[in-house]
Amino acid sequence: MSCILVLYYSRHGSTAQLARRVAAGVEEVTGMQARLRTVPELVPAAGAVPAPEVPDDGPPYVSADDLAECRGLILGSPTRFGNMAAPLKYFIDSTASQWLNGTLAGKPAAVFTSTSSPHGGQESTLLSMMLPLLHHGMLLVGLPYSEPGLSRTQGGGSPYGAGHLARTQGAVQLGDDEKALARALGKRVATIAARLDRP
Repeated sequence: MSCILVLYYSRHGSTAQLARRVAAGVEEVTGMQARLRTVPELVPAAGAVPAPEVPDDGPPYVSADDLAECRGLILGSPTRFGNMAAPLKYFIDSTASQWLNGTLAGKPAAVFTSTSSPHGGQESTLLSMMLPLLHHGMLLVGLPYSEPGLSRTQGGGSPYGAGHLARTQGAVQLGDDEKALARALGKRVATIAARLDRP
């Protein structure tokens, strides 16, 4: 089985929910499996215990092996002032050796995000996550308008990637179109990865 790395950071759960939907889409493609990974917090709150080596719950932290072994990468982050969250950016900034070695070059990639407010920077966040993927030589995959949810969505999703409008930090409720678009994004990346794997 070939794996698609679904790498994300989530603070309140919305991005994690999207990641699970993306992963479900990956696993709709024969011969492909999703590998869910996350990144640690950067700085614990004052007086807090530093983050453990292994997360207490959720997926493991990403490793260099995950990048080397994946056939594609789908990156997710909440928006932070129209940009990706610092913990994910910090990890990406640490991938210079993978960049030098071409570890990710030629592999398909996609992005997804969640915002807490309307007009909170979904598209700029998606675009900001694409830039380092282009520097790594990855092949960017978006969502075409042949996906019906793209024309109907009230919360998240664009040609640049899947999205969710959380509005609150309470219980996460992805809309039907948001779920469908996240799943479609995972399936598209996995389908393209499978095609690229063929001799």
